[in-house]
Amino acid sequence: MGRMVGIKDVARQAGVSVGTVSNVINRPEMVAEATRDRVQAVIERLGYVRQESARQLRAGRSRIIALLVLDMANPFFVDVASGAERAAREAGLGVMVCNSAQSPEEEADYLGLFAEHRVRGVLVTPADVTGANLEGFRRHDIPFVFVDREVPSSDGCSVSVDDIEGGALAGRHLIAQGHRSAVYVSGPMLLPQCQDRRTGLLTAFAEEGLSEEAMVHIEAERLDVASGRDAGARLLGISPRPTAVFCANDLLALGVLQALFAAGVSVPGEVALVGYDDIEFAAAAAVPLTSVRQPAFRMGRTAAELLIEETGERAAAHQHRRIVLQPELVVRDSTFASRPGA
Repeated sequence: MGRMVGIKDVARQAGVSVGTVSNVINRPEMVAEATRDRVQAVIERLGYVRQESARQLRAGRSRIIALLVLDMANPFFVDVASGAERAAREAGLGVMVCNSAQSPEEEADYLGLFAEHRVRGVLVTPADVTGANLEGFRRHDIPFVFVDREVPSSDGCSVSVDDIEGGALAGRHLIAQGHRSAVYVSGPMLLPQCQDRRTGLLTAFAEEGLSEEAMVHIEAERLDVASGRDAGARLLGISPRPTAVFCANDLLALGVLQALFAAGVSVPGEVALVGYDDIEFAAAAAVPLTSVRQPAFRMGRTAAELLIEETGERAAAHQHRRIVLQPELVVRDSTFASRPGA
């Protein structure tokens, strides 16, 4: 394997000083055009690539933003990452995307990695609901912004969605379709999003004078399709069978839909089904899925813009903000029909 080409190699081949090569790379306006062209030609011929780590040490600032999400298999977080990447690219920055897999231990490992590499800042959807991981991360003095979660204090920025309202939208829609009870399929209830969506559903029930007993709660181990299938199997064992189901995300809803189809249960003829997030697959399901839409791309972009502001030239004027976006109900075939008197 050949050795890596360095800045001294470029200087020697171009017949200039190392300082001149550095100026061509970082401050080209300071170098005469003929010299600049000669150095650029050598850079291209040798395939020289600037060592970002060395540049970062000199400048004291990274050009990399880290994004740590709960589950990159969930298209919702892919859209969040796309929004963050767009804002970063416009600012001349890059995004390193990592997946905690809903594990506090893996989250802690990644936060340690971000500290080692002195990233510019971190966008994070916390897996550790105690906040201990991020409290420990604060000592590194690297800014972070919560994504899809409200920051619990005034010590940072956050961009989230009003999940209580999102749950209420789902509940009101099911009630309007004639349902007087529902099953709520959630992920782990340690996650604030799952708690808030349940609260929203119960809020809608209370508005109609329905008691909390009108909701049956099934807590899945994870927020994925396989856990949704397991929840669907548990749902099929309930007697009398529920006529309405609200899932804490679309992946769970797609899993429930698979379980119902496998058992010969008609959706929406026998069971109405609502998901959450409105990922692309929701509209493409065998029965297009009614879902509560989160503006995922906007969420990622807004969070990145807050972080860029906090770490950029206007950092001194930056004020921490909590931005709460509004969800939207998208009605499709999975709740189109309801049983009279359900």
